[in-house]
Amino acid sequence: MSAVFDRRPEAGGPILRLANIGKRFGGIHALQDVSIEFRSQEIHALVGENGAGKSTLIKIAGGNLRPDSGLIEYRGKETTLYSPADARALGISVIYQELTVLPHMTVAENIFLGSLPTRGPGFVDWRVLKLNARRVLERLGFTLDLEMVAGHLPIGLQQMVEIAKSLVANADLIIMDEPTSSLSYHEAERLWQVVRELKRQGKTIVFVSHRLEDVFALAERVTVLRDGHKVASESVSELTRDRLVRLMVGRELHEARALTTRTPGRRMLEVKHLSRRGSFFDVSFVAHSGEIVGIAGLVGSGRTEVMRAIVGADRADAGSVTVNSTPLELGNVRLAIRAGIGFVPENRKDQALFLQMSVLENIALPGSGTGGLCPIDQAADVRTATEFVSRLNIVTASLNQMIANLSGGNQQKVVLARWLALKPKVLIIDEPTRGIDVGAKVEIHEFLRLLARQGISIVFVSSELPEILLLSDRILVMRDGRVVAEAQADQANQELVGSYVLGL
Repeated sequence: MSAVFDRRPEAGGPILRLANIGKRFGGIHALQDVSIEFRSQEIHALVGENGAGKSTLIKIAGGNLRPDSGLIEYRGKETTLYSPADARALGISVIYQELTVLPHMTVAENIFLGSLPTRGPGFVDWRVLKLNARRVLERLGFTLDLEMVAGHLPIGLQQMVEIAKSLVANADLIIMDEPTSSLSYHEAERLWQVVRELKRQGKTIVFVSHRLEDVFALAERVTVLRDGHKVASESVSELTRDRLVRLMVGRELHEARALTTRTPGRRMLEVKHLSRRGSFFDVSFVAHSGEIVGIAGLVGSGRTEVMRAIVGADRADAGSVTVNSTPLELGNVRLAIRAGIGFVPENRKDQALFLQMSVLENIALPGSGTGGLCPIDQAADVRTATEFVSRLNIVTASLNQMIANLSGGNQQKVVLARWLALKPKVLIIDEPTRGIDVGAKVEIHEFLRLLARQGISIVFVSSELPEILLLSDRILVMRDGRVVAEAQADQANQELVGSYVLGL
């Protein structure tokens, strides 16, 4: 029997125990007296709002941080993790939200990075490398082009490469940080299958997630952190969604779909026969003032590309876009903004935020790209930023706090504030709550409903079918670059929308 199997504990016994862990950053207690046990061959969820201490805890478990107090036991023996290499040597692998796939190397090279098979000094044995990489992926139920450059893979498949690397490293405890945050519902379900297969192979899986669907679909136990403290470790089978949310946020937090009885207002956004070669074809729809239109579809269905073409970030080849009866010039972002379109892109960190600038500067960027030379009214900027920090309940130490230091939910609110300061007629939002904790998600949903009641037309894309059904007045489904279905939200359910999304 190999050493890998010799060191595996009996199923159900503790594999990793963190006892009375404390960690401070300056005067801030990130973790206080946290004790948690991860059992062998279980799927264990770690949840909590942003700032609860989840990331700090998994960095300690992965050897990236040293605790200020407490002890770590692995397989019943006290240990000190001085580095990630120490953790990997024990059998602990952490797959962080920011993936470490090297984009210019092949899939096979990434899987065996650091342990490439050789045939003599300095010579990689490419035949053995591909053979071994194929065997590892087969354990996960996947086949990939092993010679493809990994950076060309979608995020979901890059995660499979990261998991394959964990298997090569003989990891028995695999920690996943927000593994489904960038995945569509269909891709998340595929990841769930892989996680279950890893458990069947004797692995212990710990995953951090804001998506409660992940918890109830996968986990056997869940640990809740709040404000640096552990508030509960319970069997998922004994929990309800409402109780889990209450443990996470410390208060009752219910959200139900608001049944609308209002009559749609005037046609505010009209998209007719919009096409872009290789992305989407003949897309037409209308969004009325005061209406929330949700667009569902898999990643790659063309939904994001359509939103970018509407606002002019990408130029469509054919078709037309009209805002409040004013035709737009395709591919002209500046004119689209002047006509009254606001756009919150999918990737706020790369496409919407200036991470080394302050909250004030991010909200009050002069004209938000509308152009023109004019004096900057600093007092007006401060008044605007102060107003929206209050209206959106943005948690920040001050207007001068660097935006990179805010939680994901507060960063998203800042992007919303920037556009709302321009008083848009149409607000287009791609993935409004991706990577955001449950409390901030409800706040953003409520604020979008408020904007709709004030007459703004809202069009949003989401990979989460529950969010589409919860927030929309009307739902469009895209598949293979086309709109394939449309329905009023009160006449739709997850099974119906999902069947159109998948083409069943």
